[in-house]
Amino acid sequence: MRDTLLIALYAFLGAAATGLAGAAVLRLIRRRSLTTSLAVVAAVGVVAMLAGTMAVAQAMFLSSHDLRVVTTVVAMAAVVSLVTALLLGRWVVARSRELADAARNFGDGGSFAAPASPATAELDALSRELAATSARLAASRERERALETSRRELVAWISHDLRTPLAGLRAMSEALEDGVAADPDRYLKQIRTEVERLNDMVGDLFELSRIHAGTLPLSPARISLYDLVGDALAGVGPLAREHGVRLVGDRVEPVPVEVDGKEMSRVLANLLVNAIRRTPADGTVAIAAERAPDGVVLSVTDSCGGIPEEDLPRVFDTGWRGTDARTPPAGAGLGLAIVRGIVEAHQGRTTVRNIPGGCRFEVTLPAAEA
Repeated sequence: MRDTLLIALYAFLGAAATGLAGAAVLRLIRRRSLTTSLAVVAAVGVVAMLAGTMAVAQAMFLSSHDLRVVTTVVAMAAVVSLVTALLLGRWVVARSRELADAARNFGDGGSFAAPASPATAELDALSRELAATSARLAASRERERALETSRRELVAWISHDLRTPLAGLRAMSEALEDGVAADPDRYLKQIRTEVERLNDMVGDLFELSRIHAGTLPLSPARISLYDLVGDALAGVGPLAREHGVRLVGDRVEPVPVEVDGKEMSRVLANLLVNAIRRTPADGTVAIAAERAPDGVVLSVTDSCGGIPEEDLPRVFDTGWRGTDARTPPAGAGLGLAIVRGIVEAHQGRTTVRNIPGGCRFEVTLPAAEA
């Protein structure tokens, strides 16, 4: 028993000394190739075995023949281990370089294509993560391009929308100044109308800029949807009568919500005004509010005849109007974008879908806590 313990002790001391030396070498070459590191690891294993064997041989006074046999066996094992480590290292390094080249490609704006050659489990996992990251970057670049296109279109559209009323205001003011206006009161009334339109447009732009910047101030309070809808219907009543559109709001449940009353009133007003302007005379615009499993759903249904399917994903985009016209009733194309921004600021969502004879806009909001 004592001899066995001594053999174990000598073997451990020899192997431990070799292991410490190998760890020091690995630290010194930590920035070198993986092939070199694998060779060092293989050498540490073989040398540790040889050191332990030599220590035991010296302590136990093995014969010189036995010592040569053991040394020869260990030397052959060392050769095979080092060759195997070098081959494995070169294979892993080659796969790593292929992965690095693929990663460099999508980093330069391309898409990531995983190497076709088999790899280790770790490299395979890294390849999957890089593929997922590449997909997210591609989606992000696509959103950025779409946003940049939307911004350029918005600048062009707003420039046109501002130029037209400003040209009219200039012409009317010059006519009044020169005293050639046949009906000054009509000119003054038209000037006031155009100024109010410009003021509304600037207000929408300011609201949209705060939404995009994430600085829209909200003052949530517990409000009944019944009251919100009632005020919104009263506000758009004159416009509906002017267009010959019937308003219906008999499916509104008195559901409480935690919202900013002013901003949510703007949401309802924008949806109702948009629906009224696009509904033909003798048509109907209906608003409803009801509980849903995921919150509270406000819906506005019109009789516009529907929206082309290819345009449905763009309805809430900034500047989208559903028509090439740049004059009323097309509007500035900001109303629905403001609706989406305000609703999302309340942790809600907006959707639109076609129904027979028209379309249905839905706003889903979190229900107020009991």
